[in-house]
Amino acid sequence: MEEAEFLFENKGEIDFASWNAMMFGYVMNNESQKALELFSLIHETGEKADPITLATAAKACCCLVGLEQGKQIHAYAIKTRFDIDLCVSSGILDMYIKCGDMESAHVVFTQIPVPDDVAWTTMISGCVENGDEDCALSMYHQMRLSGVQPDEYTFATLVKATSCLTALEQGRQVHANVIKSDYTVDPFVGTSLIDMYAKCGNIGDAYLLFQRMNIRNIALWNAMLVGLAQHGNAKEALNLFETMESNGIEPDKVTFIGVLSACSHSGLISEAYKYFDSMRKNYCIKPEIEHYSCLVDALGRAGHVQEAEKLIVSMPFEASASMYRALLGACRIQGNTDTGKRVAEQLLALEPSDSAAYVLLSNIYAAANQWDGVTDARKTMERKKVKKDPGFSWIDVKNRVHLFVVDDRNHPQTDLIYDKVEDVIKRIREEGYVPDTDFMLLDVEEEEKERALYYHSEKLAIAYGLISTPPSSTIRVIKNLRVCGDCHSATKYISKVYQREIVLRDANRCFGDGICTCGDYW
Repeated sequence: MEEAEFLFENKGEIDFASWNAMMFGYVMNNESQKALELFSLIHETGEKADPITLATAAKACCCLVGLEQGKQIHAYAIKTRFDIDLCVSSGILDMYIKCGDMESAHVVFTQIPVPDDVAWTTMISGCVENGDEDCALSMYHQMRLSGVQPDEYTFATLVKATSCLTALEQGRQVHANVIKSDYTVDPFVGTSLIDMYAKCGNIGDAYLLFQRMNIRNIALWNAMLVGLAQHGNAKEALNLFETMESNGIEPDKVTFIGVLSACSHSGLISEAYKYFDSMRKNYCIKPEIEHYSCLVDALGRAGHVQEAEKLIVSMPFEASASMYRALLGACRIQGNTDTGKRVAEQLLALEPSDSAAYVLLSNIYAAANQWDGVTDARKTMERKKVKKDPGFSWIDVKNRVHLFVVDDRNHPQTDLIYDKVEDVIKRIREEGYVPDTDFMLLDVEEEEKERALYYHSEKLAIAYGLISTPPSSTIRVIKNLRVCGDCHSATKYISKVYQREIVLRDANRCFGDGICTCGDYW
């Protein structure tokens, strides 16, 4: 860029091609502020910018996430009537999306006379980036109705939308369109599909698709490996890693996140350390905070809470909130009240409004029957106006989502659902299920605790699945928070008694014939 600046400044007569090339160079070299300064200079000289100049300026605002500057560029485009130019309008559209102003993005999009596949894909991608996956799918249907054909980037984005929604049936419909459009061999689309099937709890279809892919790049392998790890299939994940190595495919940092996660979810501590050390020794990959987080999680799950604490202190990074959160969760499982208090203090120092810290701490006190501690934690939450995220579970039946919270009585079929829950509890008790009241964190009588456990959102959703889906079909339930220990135990019995495969997912659990994929190591 220094040589480009020298040539630009010493050129006799400056033409727009040179201005635009210089601005574009700044944007491409992460100096977007200089690009906007150059744009201002053009304006000061009295010259009228052309569409390429405006599109580049919009791109600079996009890189800077500069909404105010972007609005000025948009206003200038309207004044010069260049806002109808597809290149300019697409650039402004992308700017609003990157700045998170989806309302303005929708306005700009509706004003594009004939949006092309790039504009449609930008809009669909923007909806996903800003957490509105339902809108992304709706935009896709509008795109098809308009006659514009999606490309591989559109499909990869759509699959990601269904993945975020854990909407398996919609994901399958998108997959069918991928096949019809002959994009099945595209590595981007294939990777997204594998990730979608894994996140929706269908690891079998993910693996079948992986085996059919001809182009096996590192992203494909990573998607499959991480999917297996999330499902608790540590042996399969580590075998896949060995196959990957034997095929001469060089692992990257994402690969090792999958490998370490597999070790973490299966209690393979020595293997976790081995792979962690091999990153630097064998592949010259410097461990990042995500890799340390996986190792801390592995130690915490295995009950080595003090060792995990020491690792956090010794690592060359400041500990993240998610790392402390994982360790605090381990303290809850291990019943380690003293360490839990320390970790909670460190977590709250980083994120004072983190509801998870207060909830986990109060759960630790409750499990230890220290009810005064529970009361103090809850009062502190109220005083600091920290709100707990509500726990809920949902099930998709015939493309309709049914959502449940604890003791939910709002569903149209509430009476049938509660009757089914009673029947389920009776049958699994006969099979050996005993309610684990350690997970009912209230200072009440034992019988009352047991009754309260019956109507957790997970059990209500599973009961609805039992009465509303064919006897041989898989029941897929998603929970926004961690599945409680009692529901984890009860679901194993339900899958055995009713001979149903049940996918109960927070971080992907699969139950069949009374066994969970986590091997009870969760």
